[in-house]
Amino acid sequence: MALHLLTGSNRNLFTGHGDGYVAINDRRFQQAVVVMAGAVRTDWTATNFASLNATHFDYFLELKPDVLLFGTGAQQQFAHPDLYRELIRAGIGIEFMTTPAACRTYNILVAEERKVIAAVLL
Repeated sequence: MALHLLTGSNRNLFTGHGDGYVAINDRRFQQAVVVMAGAVRTDWTATNFASLNATHFDYFLELKPDVLLFGTGAQQQFAHPDLYRELIRAGIGIEFMTTPAACRTYNILVAEERKVIAAVLL
């Protein structure tokens, strides 16, 4: 599915998603990716929801977003709170949603100039 949001800036936005990929500014990614308005990172070591551990969530502490949108793939899943307890302690909000929903929500929050990160699993 293609997503379109008109903007005059150089922000990173999701421009599409489908089975096994997301597109950011028309560039396809077929692995887990972390997206911020000013950067796209592929160094996050998460590969699938079942293998998540606290280290995968601690990755976001130094990035200090206001909100972390966690795209869990085609189905919405929720991680155990013990895995992301340090994010809560740091005052970082976390929302678990399907990857398509995370892409759409991220684009809206970036357009509102919110400090948001989307971490997407495919």
